[in-house]
Amino acid sequence: MARVNLSLLSNAAVPSSGENAAAEDAAPQLAEPTANVDAAVNTPVVVDSNDDGAVAQELELEQMRSTLEEAIVETRSTTLENRPRLPRLALSKRNRAVVRALNPMLVTYLEASRDLCETDSILFGAALAVCRIIGAKLSTAGRATGQSSAIPAWRIRIEERIAKARALIGRLICFRSGNTRPRIVRTVRMAFARTNVSFSQPDIMQKLTEHIDELKQRIAAWGKRIRRYTERSTRFNQNRLFQSDQKRLYKSLERPIVSGTGPAPNQADMVAFWRSLWSEPVNHNEGPWTEVVASQCASITPMDPVIITPDDVAEAVRRAPNWQSPGLDGLHHYWLKGFMVCHSVLARQFQEALNQKSLPSLFTTGITHLVPKDQGATDPSKYRPITGEIESFVNSAHGNQ
Repeated sequence: MARVNLSLLSNAAVPSSGENAAAEDAAPQLAEPTANVDAAVNTPVVVDSNDDGAVAQELELEQMRSTLEEAIVETRSTTLENRPRLPRLALSKRNRAVVRALNPMLVTYLEASRDLCETDSILFGAALAVCRIIGAKLSTAGRATGQSSAIPAWRIRIEERIAKARALIGRLICFRSGNTRPRIVRTVRMAFARTNVSFSQPDIMQKLTEHIDELKQRIAAWGKRIRRYTERSTRFNQNRLFQSDQKRLYKSLERPIVSGTGPAPNQADMVAFWRSLWSEPVNHNEGPWTEVVASQCASITPMDPVIITPDDVAEAVRRAPNWQSPGLDGLHHYWLKGFMVCHSVLARQFQEALNQKSLPSLFTTGITHLVPKDQGATDPSKYRPITGEIESFVNSAHGNQ
């Protein structure tokens, strides 16, 4: 009986399928809003993390744009001689990404450029902005005053340690021999500051002798380290030179490399000597053969006008070494390769200069490095001039035609 009543109650509580259909037809609007409300209440709120990333990226681009603007304005007000020396950057993904990010920002500046000098200033400012964004170290003194040292930094550090150790040995020996001047005593106290040695100990002289011997052993070890590193560097350079240029290697083995460590020649004599060769007008002998050659060349068809295209500039940039010694502007070829938006502007301005048959003085002035031919030479004629100028890049773009 209880089982029958329970079954009847369950049937009464659960409507039949027909009743369900009738109920759904009678009130369709009531069930759906309830389901929608439940779904809205139970659905979790999802925050898209891409929005924060987009905002952060936009802020970073805005900061890059501000740095670029400041660098370009600063470069325009700085003379060529006082421009900072651009460092050599590592070919990393981060550095390339920064250069690619600044590429579209340069379009506005380059479109407003009036001549090659202004374009060069914009490109140098962009390179300066890249260095500041990635945190590269820049020289603040300018390129005219700084001179690169041929001695590596690690060797300079070791030699400084050796010099300090030798100076300390000299003062310790003076103190051991009875010199008690305040400066000597102060140096000895500093030498034993981190030890338990005091001047009141009876074996102070023995401690001094042991410390002097220890410093001498350190100096010997540092000297061996310099010799070991130098020999390893020499072997490495010779092996690499053997793979690239054997003739040059054998020449360097037969004749030692000349270094300009002697007295420098007089600058006025240098300028006067090379000016007499390059700047003084010369009257050539105009023989009758020149007229014969001129008559023979009269029938030659003139060359078609040269048109420099952006592809010519891109090809000239591609063949140029990245970090070759720059010209007076201090801009390496690496930046011309990275800032690809400048190729069309350079092609147009090179074409205008070619049609006008004139180039700015920036492109015809270079930095000349005088390499000595002999050891300790002071005669200006014993130096080989090597000049880095921007005109060679123009000639390369012109030579593609």
